[in-house]
Amino acid sequence: MANDYVSVVYDDQRTPKTEYPQQMTKYLFDRFEMKPGERLLEIGCGRGDFLEAFAQQGLQCSGVDLSEYSVRSARGKDIKKCDVATETLPYDDATFDYVYHKSLIEHLYSPENLTKETFRVLKPGGRVIILTPDWVSQMKVFYEDFTHCRPYDASAVSDLLKVYGFSNIEAQKFYQLPVVWKYPALKSICWILQRFLSTPAARALSRVTKVKFFRWAVELMVLGTATK
Repeated sequence: MANDYVSVVYDDQRTPKTEYPQQMTKYLFDRFEMKPGERLLEIGCGRGDFLEAFAQQGLQCSGVDLSEYSVRSARGKDIKKCDVATETLPYDDATFDYVYHKSLIEHLYSPENLTKETFRVLKPGGRVIILTPDWVSQMKVFYEDFTHCRPYDASAVSDLLKVYGFSNIEAQKFYQLPVVWKYPALKSICWILQRFLSTPAARALSRVTKVKFFRWAVELMVLGTATK
């Protein structure tokens, strides 16, 4: 039997578990004023690291993924198999307060079904939260992942949400650096590094120095969010 994407790319040895999911979910929980007991769906939940971290914040969490490995290794998590490119999400209309996905949409040739289904399962006033690689900063490394199909920048994410009926849309470049979330003034240092380092060079510098800041100051994501 062939391996699938999650079992290969997110093997514990290749991609060891870290505290980052806990840090990210705490940041999002606080930023968007989430409340314990609210319902969240993660689409493309992989091995469930972020799903578990959101649950630790007190949210009622469900997940879907195309990967059989993800479903088999759920270990008590509510994870169901679904191909979000073509299939209907296995949930009723207006079920969730939040729909979240990270590093997912760039793997789809078309975002139409995913975005329509996200809108459908959100409650009125519910929020979608999208994280995807920023094409501007990652164009030289984007296709190192053979499953990447379609790049996005902030304007593309904003337009996508607008086309499919969302409101209160925000889309911005996002630093995967907890220290920058805590001290936003550090963005000025990141901006300077971006003037002198490409993403491959920043990665190499982080490998040599063991300082992750160089890589993630230059290699950005897009954070898109909107309400139904």
